Amino acid sequence: MSLTHYYTGKKVWITGASSGIGAALSRTLVDAGAEVLLSARTEDKLQEVAKSCADVSKIKVLTLDLADTDSHSAKTKTAIEMMGHIDIMVHNGGISQRSLVKDTALEVDRRVMEIDYFGTVSLTKCLLPHFIERKGGSFAVVTSLMGIFSSPMRSGYCGAKHALHGFFDALRAEHHSDNIGVTILCPGFIRTDISKNALVGDGKKQGSMDEATGKGLSPEQCALAMAKAISKNKAQALIGRKEILGAYLHRFAPALLRRMMRKVKVT
Repeated sequence: MSLTHYYTGKKVWITGASSGIGAALSRTLVDAGAEVLLSARTEDKLQEVAKSCADVSKIKVLTLDLADTDSHSAKTKTAIEMMGHIDIMVHNGGISQRSLVKDTALEVDRRVMEIDYFGTVSLTKCLLPHFIERKGGSFAVVTSLMGIFSSPMRSGYCGAKHALHGFFDALRAEHHSDNIGVTILCPGFIRTDISKNALVGDGKKQGSMDEATGKGLSPEQCALAMAKAISKNKAQALIGRKEILGAYLHRFAPALLRRMMRKVKVT
């Protein structure tokens, strides 16, 4: 099935859509015929992404703060009113972390968990009744390879991403009979500003690009792989280059992966 055949007429809500993977995915889905609702905290950036899409008439913008869970019920109601209904929810918004466990304040771990995990769970719970009522819908959850195995310097981030896998695996099982799908998308190194915006131990932004991130896939390559995985209703998709081998080592040779992680150079 071609992307155009699948996405034409689909109504998609994307969080974290103001830059990076979210912006690239928005353009990819509009090109494939979808109508897309862009969400992030900053409206100006969302409007810039909207203007970069091939067909601006297929784009709507709704500001959203994942950390402000008290606003999610009203925001979800507004999203449904704006779009008529939602077919696919792409949970892409989030923040990363780069610091040793011993140097990371608990407030940083809470901040990452609040945005990456609780913010996503909150929005899911708000939208789920809409999918149940319509007897159909899909959650596409952008986690990370770090949601499958862990790396030094990313303890809070790995914890949040692992938690998303646990939550959405359970949701998938509970709502299979409601025709609600879950696709967990696990990118590796993608050339975005994720490492620049990552929180360090004291809560400040790292402000620099990880070497591996800088050499990763482009956001456009990642977005295309994601769009294909969602259209095929895959349970899980690994996206990246050689780093995806870590997921297979985690399953088939975990002791080897643990030794490798002790020696790997990470920032």
